Amino acid sequence: MSTILDISHIDMVFETPKGPFTALKGVDLKISKGEFVSLIGHSGCGKSTVLNIVAGLYQATTGGVVLNGKEVSEPGPERAVVFQNHSLLPWLTSYQNVELAVKQVFGRSKSKSETKEWIEHNLELVHMEHAMHKRPDEISGGMKQRVGIARALSMQPEILLMDEPFGALDALTRAHMQDSLMEIQQELNNTVIMITHDVDEAVLLSDRIVMMTNGPEATIGEILDINLERPRDRLALAEDPEYTHLRSEVLKFLYEKQRKVESISKHKTKKESSSSKESVQAA
Repeated sequence: MSTILDISHIDMVFETPKGPFTALKGVDLKISKGEFVSLIGHSGCGKSTVLNIVAGLYQATTGGVVLNGKEVSEPGPERAVVFQNHSLLPWLTSYQNVELAVKQVFGRSKSKSETKEWIEHNLELVHMEHAMHKRPDEISGGMKQRVGIARALSMQPEILLMDEPFGALDALTRAHMQDSLMEIQQELNNTVIMITHDVDEAVLLSDRIVMMTNGPEATIGEILDINLERPRDRLALAEDPEYTHLRSEVLKFLYEKQRKVESISKHKTKKESSSSKESVQAA
């Protein structure tokens, strides 16, 4: 598969009242067209920072992001973002919320009838055609997220960026949304980057899981290939030894290997501090 996105040598430094804070250090990742990649790690490991840099909402301090040979320097419709909060405008219907995105991207290229057909098509993709004329306060949380995904898909993005899109949903609704996302990705062959804290979700949905080390100076600790056949059935996978093994590998990184990394880092910092004091005393 050809590389569509190249995240190259990214460092991200934020200025704080206590001085510079290095959130990311040396993040390198190549993503292929049609690939589903999950970013996972403990809170504060820089997952959202990586996503925001790809979205063009942040500019990396060093390094950069290249999409289809062009450097990313600002937000654009070729990178649609779905946040944990659906961000729908409450006074507009589901149809009208999607219409806003369609008109922004295709306002001059689609006729009125084509626009209507395209909006309805994207709402059908997420099984929301029955509620297209309802406002956000008239539908459930899961349905709101479906509309948010329809709005993102309606822009025909080359990359779909998802920041814990199902994090606020109950377990059953979350499972339905995961199944819908797998159906959509199989049909459209989208390239997806998703942030999640849920190990089972990452293994179920992904082609690769990118495991981040804890900050400061967070980076990619390991990348795990998920070679499970598609389409995937969650009930069948529950008894699949390969699924169990992959799940175990992610948990092992998060709760065992990460502790070792932190221990080495603390030992290194302590050693550097001791060496610095000795130098001062010698002077």
